[in-house]
Amino acid sequence: MKIIISNTSQVPIYEQIIRQVKDLIIKGELSPGEGLPSVRNLASSLRISALTVKKAYDGLEKEGFVVTVQGKGSFVSSLGGEIISEQSKRAVELSMEETVRLARLAHMSKEEVKQLVDIIMEE
Repeated sequence: MKIIISNTSQVPIYEQIIRQVKDLIIKGELSPGEGLPSVRNLASSLRISALTVKKAYDGLEKEGFVVTVQGKGSFVSSLGGEIISEQSKRAVELSMEETVRLARLAHMSKEEVKQLVDIIMEE
């Protein structure tokens, strides 16, 4: 699992971890039941406090993306399929809103946008 931390970002480090892990889960790069690195291992590899990683894992668990088993570790939630599906749909919706905004700027008709979506979906 590759996580990149930016020390210059305004986003807290634990939130950067949460966002990146959620993105990996949504993209299917982390599968349900797959184990996450231990708190200590991830903290060591990122050169950050174990408390920061713990806070990120707790946040992921609270949102339903991760399940933590005492003494065994944290795992991608198999119950989070609906959450993951909704997150994915929301990402598509946001992207489509931006696409429609750009299409309007380009004076594209609704029919032209539909045709373009059909072409892209066929690929």
